[in-house]
Amino acid sequence: MTGVVSRAKGAPVELVEIVVPDPGPGEVVVDVAACGVCHTDLHYREGGINDEFPFLLGHEAAGTVAAVGEGVSTHAVGDRVVLNWRAVCGRCRACRRGEPQYCFATHNASRPMTLADGTPLSPALGIGAFAAKTLVAAGQATIIDTDALGGWWDPAVAGLLGCGVMAGLGAAVNTAPVRRGDTVAVIGCGGVGCAAIAGAVLAGARRVVAVDVDAGKLAWAQRLGASHTVDSSRLDEDGVVAAVQALTDGVGADVVIDAVGRPETWRQAFYARDLAGTVVLVGVPTPEMQLSVPLLDVFGRGGALKSSWYGDCLPERDFPALLELHTRGRLPLDAFVTERIALEEVEAAFATMARGDVLRSVVVLDGSGAGATS
Repeated sequence: MTGVVSRAKGAPVELVEIVVPDPGPGEVVVDVAACGVCHTDLHYREGGINDEFPFLLGHEAAGTVAAVGEGVSTHAVGDRVVLNWRAVCGRCRACRRGEPQYCFATHNASRPMTLADGTPLSPALGIGAFAAKTLVAAGQATIIDTDALGGWWDPAVAGLLGCGVMAGLGAAVNTAPVRRGDTVAVIGCGGVGCAAIAGAVLAGARRVVAVDVDAGKLAWAQRLGASHTVDSSRLDEDGVVAAVQALTDGVGADVVIDAVGRPETWRQAFYARDLAGTVVLVGVPTPEMQLSVPLLDVFGRGGALKSSWYGDCLPERDFPALLELHTRGRLPLDAFVTERIALEEVEAAFATMARGDVLRSVVVLDGSGAGATS
């Protein structure tokens, strides 16, 4: 079958023939119905994750179980699933203490997918879903009971929980966590930041301030529930802090979420919160970035400084619950799907994403992503 492969740092992706093996013990093969185009895929193409080329890109995916390997009793052919990149082990110290969302030994499929000549592929985030099929560990395929959703099934929407949308929602709902009546500011209003805004609204925040340099992204933030916006394109760090404080009773927000992941945006988040407020870093920094903050300020302001990895989610708990909230009209997950595209349009979608024209482009592979019900 054809897959989207990145062969070299910075080179355009290619559609090439790939081979997906039968599932081994503990593994499943999934027919991919839809897969979002995520910044992480672009980071892989640019060599920002590691240099283990060639990569099979794509990871924000949903589809149907096509085959199960030996010993898999949890999944059956035909199960509808959303893929996740953290199959928990159930045995590490985090799992044993009842916190599997922090599992220290997550795993992927052990059998490699390959190019036609046998060259092993490195699947993005252990998934590699820009292809009609992919091989994953069974724990990476979260089963969705569509009967419980009234028959609703739109893989293009559901699959976005596999990475960016879950990261933002989880940063607000799980990591912070935002409480009813809190004031919240979100710095950076791309897909992750807008998801954090939606999560803050869902949690009952009374005021949500969106901060970004791009007017289009601020408009998205308002559509997803932001009550106020700050155009930071002409503000320095102190200006951003002052603007957020002015919109949060003059004292700063109870929770500030940094969805950019740069030293300057983290400092803005740190100083824009109220005393004893919470900072959550969910934007991903690059390895060379360094942070400098007076230690006395850390001591004197109190509160909590947190990082959110995958929104501190437990997929089997969070994915079905969030999709149910969507079908009840309480969580507008479909608002994140800006366009539905074909597999050969992935490279163009990277350019569209870099311009900030979309929240998500979603590759639809079998036509099922075009509808809302089954």
